[in-house]
Amino acid sequence: MAENQMNEDILSVKPVKPKILLAASGSVAAIKFEALCYSFTQWAEVKAVATKSSLHFIDKASFPKDVVLYTDDDEWSSWKMLSDEVLHIELRKWADAMVIAPLSANTLAKIAGGLCDNLLTCIVRAWDYSKPVYIAPAMNTFMWNNPFTKSHLHSICQLGMTIIPPITKRLACGDYGNGAMAEPSTIYAAVVLSFTKGKVVNESSQVE
Repeated sequence: MAENQMNEDILSVKPVKPKILLAASGSVAAIKFEALCYSFTQWAEVKAVATKSSLHFIDKASFPKDVVLYTDDDEWSSWKMLSDEVLHIELRKWADAMVIAPLSANTLAKIAGGLCDNLLTCIVRAWDYSKPVYIAPAMNTFMWNNPFTKSHLHSICQLGMTIIPPITKRLACGDYGNGAMAEPSTIYAAVVLSFTKGKVVNESSQVE
């Protein structure tokens, strides 16, 4: 009887979902941010952050109901006095991993330079880099091929960020070339595979 009860208890325990913070910056590819959020809710607890520029492309009405979307307006809205919670710090603490998709050329440059002038970049500046960050760049082909981009990517790779490369297709501006954000399904699969593999490796190391 006791053994049967123990087996039933084990089966009734739901697996702990990872906590994933999704972030969108100001690229036309942000029109796919809702789809990206829907994908991740299948596997993880999700919270989302959007820059002011990205909101031009995000349809809040079709956003997943169970995903809270934070914007720059929320950053200090609940802070009244010392010891109150600061949103970018609380989100950094909450998340097991962060995914920035799309990552625009402008936000890439900000992160590479250590700037923190909005909610998204403040989270990155305060990030604990023992936890993974995944980026999915999205920009015009000429911006992608610009020497600044190579330099900025090198800088953030030194922080340990994982790049999910852009793809070649007809871009929103009409040009054809590399620079389009990877598809949400590709980003989702890449993060799940990398995060799960990394977690297994870390747990094995702890056992040893």
